Amino acid sequence: MTLPRFPARVRRGPVQTGLVAAALALLWLGGDAGGRAQPADGPRWLAGDHHIHSEFSVGWDRTVDPPRLIVGRDAIYPIPRNAAMARRYGLEWTVATDHGGPDHAKVSLEMAYPELLRAREEVPQVVQFFGLELNTPGGDHSSLIVPHGPDEAERLFDLESRFDRQEAYPADPARDTEARMVAALEAMDVLAPKPVVIANHPSRSRSEGGAYGRYDPAELRGWNDTASDVAVGMAGAPGHQAATLNPDRTVRADRRRGYYTSYPTWGGFDPLTARLGGFWDSMLGEGRRWWITANSDSHVHYSEGGVDFWPGEYSKTYVHAEKSHASILEGLRRGRVFVTTGDLVSELSVTAESGGRAAGIGGSLAVAAGADVEVTIRVRDPDAPNPRGQRPVVARVDLIAGEVTGPAADPARDRNPTARVVRRFGPDDWSRDGEYRTMRHTLHAVTAPVYLRVRGTSTDELEPAPDPRGEDPWLDLWFYSNPVFVEIR
Repeated sequence: MTLPRFPARVRRGPVQTGLVAAALALLWLGGDAGGRAQPADGPRWLAGDHHIHSEFSVGWDRTVDPPRLIVGRDAIYPIPRNAAMARRYGLEWTVATDHGGPDHAKVSLEMAYPELLRAREEVPQVVQFFGLELNTPGGDHSSLIVPHGPDEAERLFDLESRFDRQEAYPADPARDTEARMVAALEAMDVLAPKPVVIANHPSRSRSEGGAYGRYDPAELRGWNDTASDVAVGMAGAPGHQAATLNPDRTVRADRRRGYYTSYPTWGGFDPLTARLGGFWDSMLGEGRRWWITANSDSHVHYSEGGVDFWPGEYSKTYVHAEKSHASILEGLRRGRVFVTTGDLVSELSVTAESGGRAAGIGGSLAVAAGADVEVTIRVRDPDAPNPRGQRPVVARVDLIAGEVTGPAADPARDRNPTARVVRRFGPDDWSRDGEYRTMRHTLHAVTAPVYLRVRGTSTDELEPAPDPRGEDPWLDLWFYSNPVFVEIR
């Protein structure tokens, strides 16, 4: 197919309201540094979004043969505008992830990539990756993030050409199998440097009764088994969170958050993440480094009739990294990540310490059998308006622990009965230092491997509840950390 070239075209917890403020400065307060502040030029928390569509998420006129390309059909904004809006809402890194149909690899190479280069020139304050929302063989969609380099466009073209399930015309059913995705991951795993793949909206295709759809636990385990440094996780909080909002910000009673039409999100998070003792805990209980992220999945802003927020307007994925392509991608790969909605928090550290050693989010700490482990959680609850003009308040923080028992005998396993809330912290349980809240808990006489993770909320719910139709996403805010592993030496 010959592609024409186009010019770039132009009930829940208390929330206090206020004026929209400028983006917050970020400070690293955790990771393997054990909670100590980092130098200004060193690693710090960088907010970003790995799932953003532009006008090159195209449509196709299938009344002609071959189908005719229609730019701006599925998403409408130029890449430079997405980058500018991301900067406005406090992001420091983004990934352009368009998707399409027949021969879309050529769209990516000849149309989207030049726009990305222009966006990098126009908005240099944002580290911008070239990527793709892969029409995943045998699955749904996934963010494919290509390492930055002189051959990034050619690498993406090769991967999309060979493995995107909708790339062929006429359609080729052989491209839409789980085995094909395993082959794709095997191809990515031998690249240097390796890309990163994150499964998007993993439960969106589930049925009303909860039966798995285009993704299931065995499939995601198979990805991670094939290429653990490439297939590193899933979107904990999906995009399309503005699906329940009208352009005037009133709610739509007929829609669910995330466009999860059959099986709802829980507190805005995918059930695979939000269910305590569910699929995510089952992966962590095997000792898998399987991380969660959040994203906007931005196509069209809700104020223009779409279902989306701008990148960074509602969801943020914070990565502990230096401000460079290589460091940010490695931070994602190693799980040095926490996620938040509605700017409920802007910094988070979870530090496990024992015997003079410490580890933070995404890290691991080796301790002697029977040792005590001191856990310190520190969050910044910013006293500033979020993009909705609210000042959300952290109502509670939960410390969650689960046992690490090794590989599951059943690859379809989606429960971990050892996962539990070991401590709930409220305002009377933490110390205050300006915008910072610090809380501590001791795990006594640890004799077996465990993982620790943290979540918090603006609500009074002890567990995230399935989201009803017509819910205002700004009134139901949560944050989640990725885990710290405690191993026995």
